[in-house]
Amino acid sequence: MKNSEEITAFSQSEKIKSGIIWLSQLLEQAAGLPPGEKQGAEKIIRSLADMVCHEIRIAMGVAPDTAWDAAARHMDLAVVMIRSGVGPDAVPHLTQALSRVTGVGHRAMSTLKERDLI
Repeated sequence: MKNSEEITAFSQSEKIKSGIIWLSQLLEQAAGLPPGEKQGAEKIIRSLADMVCHEIRIAMGVAPDTAWDAAARHMDLAVVMIRSGVGPDAVPHLTQALSRVTGVGHRAMSTLKERDLI
């Protein structure tokens, strides 16, 4: 990848990692809410999940890496579970997506270090 793609990959990975971590935490917290509050939380969770998926799709286009594809597949599975009402069961898929995204960021950072750019 070019330097600009490596920088973008690293930047996107950090943003996406944050979103996945927030999403996992929200899912765990929402599980303990009363029914009325739970509905509102689930709407926010679905919105955040959609945003994370969108960011992964952007990353796939601007900083190609096969790990984005794997992360997108896991996020898609997590979104299906969230929309089906079994959000807490989506956490393992979020963890797998997080692992793939972390790998992208690590590779990009290592390359940038090798090139003395950071």
